[in-house]
Amino acid sequence: MTAAVGHPSAPGAVDLLTFGESMVSLRSAGPLSAGGALGMHVAGAESNVAVGVARLGHSVTWAGVVGADPHGEFILRQLRAEGVRLEHRADASRRTGLMFLEQRTADVTRAFYYRSGSAGSTLCPEDVEPALHAGARILHLTGITAALSPESRKAVEYAAEQAAGAGAVVSIDVNYRSKLWSREEARKVLAPLLRHASIVIASDDELGLVAAGTDGAPGADPGESAMVAEILGLGVREVVVKRGAAGASVHTAEGRWDVPAVPVTSIDTIGAGDAFTAGYLSALLDGADVPGRLERGALTGAFAVSTAGDWEGLPNRSELALLGTTPSGTTQR
Repeated sequence: MTAAVGHPSAPGAVDLLTFGESMVSLRSAGPLSAGGALGMHVAGAESNVAVGVARLGHSVTWAGVVGADPHGEFILRQLRAEGVRLEHRADASRRTGLMFLEQRTADVTRAFYYRSGSAGSTLCPEDVEPALHAGARILHLTGITAALSPESRKAVEYAAEQAAGAGAVVSIDVNYRSKLWSREEARKVLAPLLRHASIVIASDDELGLVAAGTDGAPGADPGESAMVAEILGLGVREVVVKRGAAGASVHTAEGRWDVPAVPVTSIDTIGAGDAFTAGYLSALLDGADVPGRLERGALTGAFAVSTAGDWEGLPNRSELALLGTTPSGTTQR
């Protein structure tokens, strides 16, 4: 690849660029083995973030590959309807990936993937080059895309290097999926990417995939402080640690900030981490400081867990004040 990558401030540059595989998710409210109705949704960590950031008023491009089939058309239609710009390829020789999601019990949700050899797994550097050339203030990547295929891995590595070289903020969410690769495989691929990253996002059990260390620091999981120090030592500006119901933290060279989770009634945790990331990056685009970014991330995460769907319940900018200020169980009239 030799084409120049657009500068983040170039005409036509978007606020955020992301790419990866989006699938059709068929959701069941009960055990799949018992049959019943299935709802059709769009699923994908990167497109979840794209929708979340677009709803908050920013310009967003999603790049990817879908099958030349109704499922692919459904994904493109849904993303366009959310104001997300598309840089996509339709592959007539492969199918759009599918997943089934069952609410097995009130506390256990299970995912079953049918994505092996999918159109989305053929994503390659040439597929993301046009969007990279147009430019973006933030490039958001996840470990999921790097796990899909050797071609997709090259796309992630190429995009990270090129965007960082052009001056864009590179955000990397570890987003480990055990059904796609082992922890050791993930570590070998993801750790080298950090040299291009401005922001690293991980759940508290994923930090070990991009760093190593144990120090038993008070108030932290074993080794967290050492791993964060190692990551910051590579030139990463911010290490964001998602802790689910325990809130989230951000580590920088200046110190650590924490935010509790917003208290809501949780009904669906799918996509909560992506919602947090969308809020955090949106606030960064708005020029908010670290505590402000954390606060918005916690709010958007709360919207996700208290509504059904991967992204359907995410807020627009005017709705951000609904949570934390409106008493639970009330109706706005």
